[in-house]
Amino acid sequence: MANTSDIKNGLIINHKNGLWKIIEFLHVKPGKGSAFVRTKLKNVKTGQVVDETFRAGHKLDPVRIDVKEYNYLYNDGDLYFFMDTETYEQISLNKSQIDENSLLFLIENTPITIVFHLSDPIEVRIPTHMNMKVIKTDPGEKGNTAQGGTKPATLESGVIINVPLFIQEDELIRVDTRDKKYIERLK
Repeated sequence: MANTSDIKNGLIINHKNGLWKIIEFLHVKPGKGSAFVRTKLKNVKTGQVVDETFRAGHKLDPVRIDVKEYNYLYNDGDLYFFMDTETYEQISLNKSQIDENSLLFLIENTPITIVFHLSDPIEVRIPTHMNMKVIKTDPGEKGNTAQGGTKPATLESGVIINVPLFIQEDELIRVDTRDKKYIERLK
């Protein structure tokens, strides 16, 4: 058993007959009264996000999870296939088991992490920064610099993000997958 002092982002707890992931938390010590912890919890199965407040010292039931490295292979309709990088065994996950943001950046041979509770996959984690090729964008004009505006660009996974005006088609760029933002151009 753990208590509120053990809370951290990413911790998965058993709460109200379900698995919940702590997204945000804030320890609050008011001038009068006892301390408490304000949290934002996300249901691992349904994706529902709720705000929950725990008294200081409240007992929590953390869940033991296993993390394994996989490579994304391909998808066939609603099934997505992954290969274990150690044993070369393949597993398939339904589209509903994968976060929508993660689906936007999945391309063949992407190294990913799958989180398991017992033997059930509960979360697919993609890298926070990925190198991707620009497939389609408007041509840039001579003289455009990094301080200029932005334009939409379609990446190899199909996602559309805003990039600086000097980015051309077939260039490699680094992308932040959490915010869907351009970071830098790669040489």
